[in-house]
Amino acid sequence: MINEVQQALMNKVAEALNSQFPAVIEDTCNTSDIPTITVTASLIHEVIKYLKEEPALNFSFLTTLCGTHYPQQQKPFGLVYHLHNLETNERLRIKTWLEKETPNIASICDLFSAANWMEREAYDFYGIVFNGHPNLIRILNVEYLDYFPMRKEYPLEDPTREDKEDKFFGR
Repeated sequence: MINEVQQALMNKVAEALNSQFPAVIEDTCNTSDIPTITVTASLIHEVIKYLKEEPALNFSFLTTLCGTHYPQQQKPFGLVYHLHNLETNERLRIKTWLEKETPNIASICDLFSAANWMEREAYDFYGIVFNGHPNLIRILNVEYLDYFPMRKEYPLEDPTREDKEDKFFGR
């Protein structure tokens, strides 16, 4: 459960974002260890830039940027950004969700150089396209791979296998 200090941080950030970008916040979550705010994907670059450059917030360090895929949701592709204010040791999680048909979002490489590799990794594994990225190519998988391996679009097991018995796997 989030403590009072983290709740105060989330309230401060939410208030600042609402004043700068009305209706950008889709959800706030106070059930985890880091305050989490879900924002509209179309304004993610502006939101991250504001969180970084606003002196009262000063989230100047990008700790993590990673993709997620929940195929049962209306917007199945997600991005999670972890930001850190090094002066006050405050952490913030920003989430955004993308449409299945067009998993595109603005790159933040111009704000954080570390985002370059992280965005390439999210593209490589989930197929999320970062508009404005300087070199959006596969980074860990072979370049001729014709699918994105972290998408939950494929069966977990090969249904044609005959060399195993389910009783050995607790089924």
